[in-house]
Amino acid sequence: MTPIKRRALGGTAMLLALTAGMAQADTIRFWTIEEQPERLAKQEAMAAAFTEASGHEVEVIPVTESEMGTRATAAYAAGDMPDVIYHPLSYALPWAEAGILDPDAATDVIEELGGATFAPGALKMAEFDDGFASVPADGWTQMIIYRKDLFDEAGLEPPTSYAAVEAAIEKLHNPPEMYGFVAATKVDEAFMSQVLEHVFLANGVSPVGADGFAELDEAATTEVLEFYKTIAKASPPGDLYWDQARTIYFSGNTAMTIWSPFILDELAGLRDSAPPTITDDPTSAELAGKTGIVTNFSGPSNPDGAAFAELNFLGITGDANTDVAEEFVKFSMDEGYLDTLAIAPEGKFPVRRGTDEDPEMFVTEWSKLPVGVDRQAALGDLYGEDTVNELVAGLDVAQRWGADVGQMALASKMVNSQAVNRVVRAFIDDEIDAAEAVSQLNEELSAIQ
Repeated sequence: MTPIKRRALGGTAMLLALTAGMAQADTIRFWTIEEQPERLAKQEAMAAAFTEASGHEVEVIPVTESEMGTRATAAYAAGDMPDVIYHPLSYALPWAEAGILDPDAATDVIEELGGATFAPGALKMAEFDDGFASVPADGWTQMIIYRKDLFDEAGLEPPTSYAAVEAAIEKLHNPPEMYGFVAATKVDEAFMSQVLEHVFLANGVSPVGADGFAELDEAATTEVLEFYKTIAKASPPGDLYWDQARTIYFSGNTAMTIWSPFILDELAGLRDSAPPTITDDPTSAELAGKTGIVTNFSGPSNPDGAAFAELNFLGITGDANTDVAEEFVKFSMDEGYLDTLAIAPEGKFPVRRGTDEDPEMFVTEWSKLPVGVDRQAALGDLYGEDTVNELVAGLDVAQRWGADVGQMALASKMVNSQAVNRVVRAFIDDEIDAAEAVSQLNEELSAIQ
C-alpha cells in the first residue's frame, strides 16, 4: 500500500487496522545461561505464563555461559540476535558499548518498574550514559559466616569490619579445637581470588579505574595485607580453599569463614553430599541456628563497606522486537519475578525488593521459597527475618573491581593472572614486607593489558 492510499483510509478502517496490529501475537527469542534441565524447565514454564498473559510466544534457548560472549558477537555480526539475553554482570557494559544491548530499552523497563525498588548497588553497576545498560535480575554476595552463639557468649559484636573480626580472633582463637578463622590461602584456586577481592573491596581498594590500571594506595593496601595476614595466621596450616573452609566450619572447629550463599542449604543439613558434622545427625539444622551472616564488610579506610557480588541481568538487544522484549522483561521482574527467583533461590537474591505499593514483597515471598537438594526448607524458616534481610542488604552495596567504571574485562585479566594471590601469599608467609608487596602488586598489575 502506497503512502497516499494509507492516508486515504477512513477512520473506521484505520482503527480496525491498528487493532489487528495490536492483537497480533509475536515470538521473541530468549537466551539463558541457566541451562540445567530443571532450571530450563522452570524458565519454560515462566515463558508459558507470559504467553498466557500477553499472547506473545517466547522461545527459550539455553547457551553455555563460557560460550555466551562468542555466540553473542557472532549473532550480532550476522544480524541474528535474540531479543532478550539473561547474562552475567561482566557483559553488561561492554555489550552496551558495542551495540549488542539497547540501554534505552533497559532504562525504560527500570523506570516503569520504579528505580527505587531495585538494590542501589546492582543499579550502580549497570549505569550507562544517562541510563542503564541492562536490567538487574538477581544476584548474590559473598558473606562472612560466623558462630553467633560463640560471639554472643563472649560479648562480641558481629564481624562487620576488620576490627570486629580481629577482636573476635583475639577472644575465640584456640587451636586446634577452635580456629579464629579459615582464610583462603591456596594460590591457584579461584576461591582465594574471590575472597581477596571481597576483603580489598571492604577497604575501598581496587587496582582499576576509569582509565585502566589504578596504582594501589600504599596505606590502604597495607591495611588489607595486614588484615589478611591476621586471618591467615588464625587459620589451620596448609593450602586452604572452599573445601576446607566448609568442612572445618561444619565440624565446629572455626568461629568464622568467608563463603558464598550456596553454603546455606548445606549448613542446614539439606544436602547429603555435604552434611554438617558438628552433631551426630547429618540432617540437623542446629548449626544453621547457631550461625550468623554478614554481607556488608568494611575496613578502616572504607567505613561504608562493600560486598563482593555476582549479578545476572536481563538484557534487551539492539535488534529486539523492543516492545515485546520490554514486556517480557517487565513480566519477569514483576508478576513472574518469584518464578525467576525460584530457579535457584539460594543463589538468586531479589535485586528488586518489592513494588512501590509493597516495598518488601519480593524479599518476603523469596524467603518462603524452598531450598535444598535431599530435603527442602525455606531460608526464612531456617535463618529468620534478620538474616534474610542481611542477605538481601548486601546487594545495596554490591561491588566488583571495575564494574562501575567499565573495566571489568581488565579486572578479570588481573584476577585470572593470580598475581594478587601470589603476592598476598608471599606476604602472609613473611617472605616480603608490606611495602614490597604493594610495590610488586603495582608492578605486576600495571603490566596487564
